[in-house]
Amino acid sequence: MFPIEMMCRVLNVSRSGYYIWLNSEPSQRTLENKRLTEQIKIIYKESKQTYGSPRITEELNAQNITVSRPRVARLMKKANMKSVTKKKFVVTTYSKHGFALSPNLLNRKFNPKRQGEVWVSDITYVRTSEGWLYLTVIIDLADRKVIGWSTSKTMKAADTIMPAWKMAISNRPIIDRLIFHSDQGVQYACHDFRAVLRKAKTVIQSMSRKGNCWDNACAESFFKSIKTEWIYRFKYKTFKSAALSIFEYIATWYNTCRRHSSLNYLSPLEYGRLLNNQKRAA
Repeated sequence: MFPIEMMCRVLNVSRSGYYIWLNSEPSQRTLENKRLTEQIKIIYKESKQTYGSPRITEELNAQNITVSRPRVARLMKKANMKSVTKKKFVVTTYSKHGFALSPNLLNRKFNPKRQGEVWVSDITYVRTSEGWLYLTVIIDLADRKVIGWSTSKTMKAADTIMPAWKMAISNRPIIDRLIFHSDQGVQYACHDFRAVLRKAKTVIQSMSRKGNCWDNACAESFFKSIKTEWIYRFKYKTFKSAALSIFEYIATWYNTCRRHSSLNYLSPLEYGRLLNNQKRAA
């Protein structure tokens, strides 16, 4: 729009300096940032847009690309990449029943040393056009892996915790003393499920204190992750589509790939292998 001579005079730069800049090759730093941004885009896409700069930095470092988190954050901001928006969620528990309750044996000790030492469980709901779909999960606290889960149209124990328990003991057979922790929901307190636990013989049941979600924080944390990173991004028309979507998140992402800050930014799969290697070495 304006003559170069005038612009150089207004901006207080020399014409020769301008032409040198105009015809020069991109700097090494610029080229590195371009390559790094492309790699960040790949990781961001593979994470289903759930990773922010801390997890992307850890993933880059795991790929032998040494980079700081602030630099990753700057490049992500420049490329308009950000982790999916967090939303609040609600988990409901029906504890107004006449069944016996178990003491809180876990007592917020969320870091057991071995797999099969502590399992936690909880139930939440997922909206679909056909109605509410209920999701039940069982998580091994040692490696944070979801070892059992079920989706159901009702909140009956036979449809929620029973099939989730069956999957859990199939995926990770009980070989030693196990604390099974949950809230005080009727599904966990009922006679039918208690009978199932008694058959395992080495299982000790534990329950959170009434109205205290922090006693089962790890299960709550999983529900926050799956809902804010995945479920809230979709509108499910059918129970089947919601169940398949949940399967995709748990089986192909959360258990196998997603980096957990509580596991030193390893995935449950990687951390489980680490625990097994340590066990063999001992």
